[in-house]
Amino acid sequence: KEVVVDILVIDAQGGGLGKQIVQALKEKYKDLEIIAVGTNGIATTNMLKAGASFGATGENAVVVNCARADVIVGPIGILLTNSLYGEITAKMAEAVSLSRAKRILIPFLHDDNVIVGINEYSIKKIDSACG
Repeated sequence: KEVVVDILVIDAQGGGLGKQIVQALKEKYKDLEIIAVGTNGIATTNMLKAGASFGATGENAVVVNCARADVIVGPIGILLTNSLYGEITAKMAEAVSLSRAKRILIPFLHDDNVIVGINEYSIKKIDSACG
């Protein structure tokens, strides 16, 4: 029996990190279906161009897809209200936090938040780590 895993990639701003995540996953798992949700249309479009199977945009898309996902991948800022230059709303952060999904969070912050003991990653570092 085939196991279907709903993988949700969430990103904001220009979708650069989400794009790299989608590309890395698709290179390793060609048949993987990935749902890309951007906080704005540019982020969603860039993740779709990278190979995401489906795309949606905005707060409600984050809320609905977090409830359905088995795995959520994105910058750690998706857990923090008003992070990523204000693109993460309270409802978005709550949806990610309350989801039953396994969360794979990348320490990539754009704001005044600091996580002690964890290196913040730049797009270049993440890109080189992805191959």
